[in-house]
Amino acid sequence: MTQHTDPPPWVADGSWRARATEALTSISEAVCFLDAEYRYTWVNRAAERLLERPAAELVGQELWSEFPDRPGAPWQESVRRARSTRVSQHLEFFYEPLDRWFEVRAYPVLDDLVLFFRDVHERRRLDEERAAESSLIRAVLNALPARTAILGGDGTILTINTAWAQGATTAGRPAASRPGDDYLAACRALAATGVPEAQRAVEGLEAVLERRAPSFSLDYSPAPGAGTGTADTWWHLQAFPVDGGPGVVVTHTDITDRVRAEQRAAWQARHDHLTELPNRAALHETITGALAEDGGPVTVLYLDVDGFKQVNDSLGHSAGDLLLQELAVRLSQRTRTTDVVGRLGGDEFVVVARDCDAPAGELLAQRFRAVFDEPFELAGTRLSLTASIGTATSDPAHTGPEDLLRDADAAMYAAKSDGRDQHLHFTPTLRTALEGRRQVVTHLRDAAALDQLTVRWQPVVHLPSGTVTGCEALVRWDHPHRGRLEPAEFIPVAEETGTIVPITRWLLRTAIAQAEAWQADGHDLAVGVNVSAVHLSSGTLVDDVLGALAARDLAPENLVLELTETALARDPEHAVAQFSELRTHGVRIAIDDFGAGYSSLAAVASLPADVLKVDRALVTGPLPAAATAPEALLGAVAALGTALDMAVLAEGVETAAQVELARRVGCTYAQGHHLSPPVTGDRLGALLAEGRRQTGQQRLP
Repeated sequence: MTQHTDPPPWVADGSWRARATEALTSISEAVCFLDAEYRYTWVNRAAERLLERPAAELVGQELWSEFPDRPGAPWQESVRRARSTRVSQHLEFFYEPLDRWFEVRAYPVLDDLVLFFRDVHERRRLDEERAAESSLIRAVLNALPARTAILGGDGTILTINTAWAQGATTAGRPAASRPGDDYLAACRALAATGVPEAQRAVEGLEAVLERRAPSFSLDYSPAPGAGTGTADTWWHLQAFPVDGGPGVVVTHTDITDRVRAEQRAAWQARHDHLTELPNRAALHETITGALAEDGGPVTVLYLDVDGFKQVNDSLGHSAGDLLLQELAVRLSQRTRTTDVVGRLGGDEFVVVARDCDAPAGELLAQRFRAVFDEPFELAGTRLSLTASIGTATSDPAHTGPEDLLRDADAAMYAAKSDGRDQHLHFTPTLRTALEGRRQVVTHLRDAAALDQLTVRWQPVVHLPSGTVTGCEALVRWDHPHRGRLEPAEFIPVAEETGTIVPITRWLLRTAIAQAEAWQADGHDLAVGVNVSAVHLSSGTLVDDVLGALAARDLAPENLVLELTETALARDPEHAVAQFSELRTHGVRIAIDDFGAGYSSLAAVASLPADVLKVDRALVTGPLPAAATAPEALLGAVAALGTALDMAVLAEGVETAAQVELARRVGCTYAQGHHLSPPVTGDRLGALLAEGRRQTGQQRLP
């Protein structure tokens, strides 16, 4: 309770009642005048509303009868005290009959008593909520496993959580550990010793404290002997500003397990899990590096175990795995220090030999054939096995790892065809035998250079707004002799031969250039480019995409890479790794033809994707006879997309009913002939321009 000894200023005027009632009639607070017997002599409109009675009925009535409460209630005593002491009174009280909090102020004025009642229930409730929220924040802060501190604007520690206090003498942060300690000064002191991570921490913290940066984070491993841990521990420092204040929240999280897992994952991404030998991607890099060196010719040896399938069939896959592991050890023991042994998959092994010409490759192949002279002990059985080996030695025709591996592989298959247990070196004669097939590959590879490839663009419509937000790039081959070929007629061959990679590089460059041209005309479109599983396996996808973007001025967010569900199922781990890296650069990812493949839900959920493209079969049928089947299936996919934080695009919409169905079940986007068939870039630009003239938006006319 507070007391007010000064009367209101308007009392000094002799006509105070008339002036006061005129001023107080329409205010939001309930005001009433009481005589010496605590009877109402005047009430304002707010008091009428509070007491739910008109002034005519209230005047002359006693305060206690119209505002009843238990005898001796604090507010009643406050009113009486104002009358008896002639001192203004102020009190907040809980009025049980109305189940609300009120504020009462009583002013003795001459022979009258003026009461002000104000409903403060919401304010009291908010105060209680703030107090509970503050308690909750403290509880949440202490529940955080990360070591967390809140710094003031000068870098001094204001408060810490339990984890921070308990870790005061352990690794992971500077010596400053208690409220009042200067955390920023401790970081500067550590930076002065030459620790680069500490210097970066100082710069990042200063930027956040001065609001030059929205946040700062740093992964670091403390230097041995620095008093903050050992080099085999890793920490994640994060700083972000406190809303509405000058402070900064700093957290230190032990990420040692995560870093070790990432290191293991990085190693596993380049090694075969069974034999721990370098895998295809690592071998490609090794061959590329060896070819780039000026250290003599490079020979690639391609080895395949004869009859390996029979081992699996007769002794089981466990025995087959033991055979592969034993073979990996034997091959590694027969190599030179500069040679690299790797496994492509199955029973296929590759050896990359630097500074090794064809005759030396012959000797190397004989050495590896000798590996099989000693029988293998498997599941209590002695097995005498043989191998077919092909070798290829670099020459001007071998410009990359694919060339050498292809020729060595071709030589191996030729050796196997000759009766197995053979070694064959790739020669011009063998090259001639493969020339027919190679010509097809060459023509396809040259298609882009000879301007035989063209692109048609099919618009993608944002269903909630009806605007065109993107398009899919669909490649066609204008063959000089066979005419225009659809993708189904040459893409499988391109994937089989590896030519899909240069085709995709060309398509990336073309799509990005076209998107730039549309932007210059005022059409902001995202372009979708299909990616093959072969391109993923090549290990060059990330560099190819980033290189194509770097050559132009298109934002990465305007490029969408589409991978079919079937391709995802072939190698989900490899896809996740590469697409995760691309997404860090802003490129968006879509899972294409969803519902047509056989990938597991776990594989789909693990892929860092932005869009789920529903296969046209789920949109157009044939579907189960139940009339609700199309809507139920599309609705389920839309719900899946929402659960995975992906937008859902309905492909192949052919009718207005299908567009409406897609919109009704929650699909975000749609494309198909009903909206627009694939058209040339100029035609699409013209259509968008016409649609904008008609509607003022980026629509199809």
